[in-house]
Amino acid sequence: MKQRLTFIALMLITLLSPSPVSASLQTDEEAAGGGELNVKEMILHHLADSYEWHITGNGERDLSIPLPVILHSRQSGWHLFLSSRLHHGEVSYRGFSIASEGKYAGKIVESLPGGTIARPLDISLTRNAASLLFSSLLLILLVLSAARSISRDPLKPKKGLGGLMEMAVVMIEDEVIKPAVGKDYARYSPYLLTLFFFILINNLMGLIPILPGGANVTGNIAVTLVMAVATFLVVNFTGSKEYYREIFWPDVPVWLKVPFPLMPIIEVVGLFTKPFALMIRLFANIMAGHAIVLGLTSLIFVSVSLGATINASMTAASVLFTVFIDFVELLVAFIQAYVFTLLSAVFIGLARVEPHIVRNGEHSTANHPTHK
Repeated sequence: MKQRLTFIALMLITLLSPSPVSASLQTDEEAAGGGELNVKEMILHHLADSYEWHITGNGERDLSIPLPVILHSRQSGWHLFLSSRLHHGEVSYRGFSIASEGKYAGKIVESLPGGTIARPLDISLTRNAASLLFSSLLLILLVLSAARSISRDPLKPKKGLGGLMEMAVVMIEDEVIKPAVGKDYARYSPYLLTLFFFILINNLMGLIPILPGGANVTGNIAVTLVMAVATFLVVNFTGSKEYYREIFWPDVPVWLKVPFPLMPIIEVVGLFTKPFALMIRLFANIMAGHAIVLGLTSLIFVSVSLGATINASMTAASVLFTVFIDFVELLVAFIQAYVFTLLSAVFIGLARVEPHIVRNGEHSTANHPTHK
């Protein structure tokens, strides 16, 4: 009971804590001299990556953590310095600055002789990268702690973190991996379980409005692209011979394969649409959740010019709906991790199909995940 109350208290503190989004919105509005807030630009700004970890601000002074900038210029070689040297893109340092507009907006660019602008090799530790490293380290610590707790007495029912992790592992193993992959599921369990917990913890960290949360990691298409490519490689590098035979010579009428290979072309295209669907599904759902929260919060500042009464009512509605959406996003964080893992397991299972066996004139498939 005590653990439940502690968990509920932490959740309420997390969801109701003053969000850096509100402080940043106020800063943007004051900087514009009390002008109308541009909601679209504000949302895109906060969804984008940055070279610093913004914490809060009061309109005159911002509190943020500078992150290391690592650049390689064709003109001057390697450079390493803190992002505070660029002062939010208002000044340049060693010829580098943060572009405020154009195709490189929000990125570090280099001013070359002659007034031209070039993009250097940029491997800086941005906010999303720092959050990803922190979440990965936290996940490793949680897994090792749970494993140590379970190894002390494997037969004894576990409580707390050990019991929660064990329940999650057993659920994903029994309800997702085994049915979808088939008999050699144990070969893919480490990868699929890592996917699930990695996505889940980054989704949850993105809902925390204060440091070290708030980064839009799984709402960044570069992150979901890497995970989708990883699944693509696992599927196609471990696929069976029958899997490739069904791609390049499927069991369809010959006129669909020669002289024009219509079905093989469709199957090859399907190889790339599957990971593409994985990438877009996770990216779009998480980004949309963050955008909704930002949009609801902006109602407070958009309605200022409508009078005190309307602003007060819109503020109350904004807070209530934001808290409600935050609770919904907790469910979405789990669902998206579950769906990404499930689809990855299904794609792997489809690639593990074995040759068809003819029995009494009928075809059956050995070791297909849908055949017991």
